[in-house]
Amino acid sequence: MERCDVLAGHSEEPGRLTRRYGTPALRAAQEVTAGWMRGAGMAVHRDPIGNLIGRYPASTEGRETPALLLGSHLDTVRDAGQYDGALGVLVALAAVQGLRDGDEHLPFAVDVVAFADEEGLRFHGAYLGSRAFTGTLDPAALSLRDVDGITFAEAIRSVDGDPDALPAARVDFSDLLGYVETHIEQGPVLEALAVPIGVVSAIAGQSRLDVRFGGEAGHAGTVPMTRRRDALCAAAEFVLTVEAAARERAGVVATVGQITVEPGARNVVPGTAALTLDVRHEDDAVRDAVVRHLELRAREIADRRDVEVACRPVGASNGVRCDPDLSAVLARAVEAVGCPVRRLLSGAGHDAVALAALAPVAMLFVRCAGGISHHPAESVSVEDVSVAIEVMDHFLVAMAHRSLPVA
Repeated sequence: MERCDVLAGHSEEPGRLTRRYGTPALRAAQEVTAGWMRGAGMAVHRDPIGNLIGRYPASTEGRETPALLLGSHLDTVRDAGQYDGALGVLVALAAVQGLRDGDEHLPFAVDVVAFADEEGLRFHGAYLGSRAFTGTLDPAALSLRDVDGITFAEAIRSVDGDPDALPAARVDFSDLLGYVETHIEQGPVLEALAVPIGVVSAIAGQSRLDVRFGGEAGHAGTVPMTRRRDALCAAAEFVLTVEAAARERAGVVATVGQITVEPGARNVVPGTAALTLDVRHEDDAVRDAVVRHLELRAREIADRRDVEVACRPVGASNGVRCDPDLSAVLARAVEAVGCPVRRLLSGAGHDAVALAALAPVAMLFVRCAGGISHHPAESVSVEDVSVAIEVMDHFLVAMAHRSLPVA
């Protein structure tokens, strides 16, 4: 918890926590974390995109051994809380420190990875760090630009990375036992159940779209209401349509998080209104059906209001089912510390989504006060974090016994 406080002190904005990819604040947080990794007996390096990786070696010498991957991310959203991402890295690091202090013998290596870009705050791309790690990063992502016009490729070079080396730097997943991520829940379920931790069963899929309504700007005092082609009114109707569509279908969440209006003057009828749409559900077929429905409704609204509309997909990720075997070991570790096993869905995306394309994944959720996240009020208790570390201790020991060769 003290280390979480230390990392929270590394921010690019005074008075609030913001750590984007490729910034001195993120590099400083990585340097501190790298020191803690070395103190736990880990060999540390950065890959070509800047993910920080610490390896605790297997006890078996003289032959190739598999690896178990633990971790999360160190970048943040703007004006963030201090536990999203960072807590998962530090819980993993504490578990490795426990291995060293306890002189536990492992038939596999443990890699702790602190991904460099999960939130996508700077370049608006999902899981850029973990997708590069898995070799699934779309090369087109290197051309993404931030608000200052800097490309993602240029940002990689600015942190001594090498965008040209990304394809060859893909991790070898043939000997990877799996990836396990600890994360704050970012929701109120565990608090309502009065339990400190939970095992994630699945991660909801996401669809992200940009929607643009185009009407006709005009003088607010002279254009009659019957002649108006108000783009913002069309967008406003669509926003409420999004809310209604999500409420009609169990488990669906849909959000319009941004609206930009042009010309944006008090005395001008809005000529354009651009908005973002985020739709999530654990069943990809249900999510896709909701997106198609909303695209149809957007066209109906536009036709009725005599405006134009364009819906442009900007990203999607399928729902992910956590690996049953790896999750079962994690559940037994939860039982070993005297906690009931509660399984729950993650509505938020995580680096485990990218890892799941190539390896078994499991996740442990930690209760957070009020379910608040992506906000300075984000909070977890010392006691709950202690339970999470103890669970990971038991999990590593159980994985060691499961992976021991048969005599």
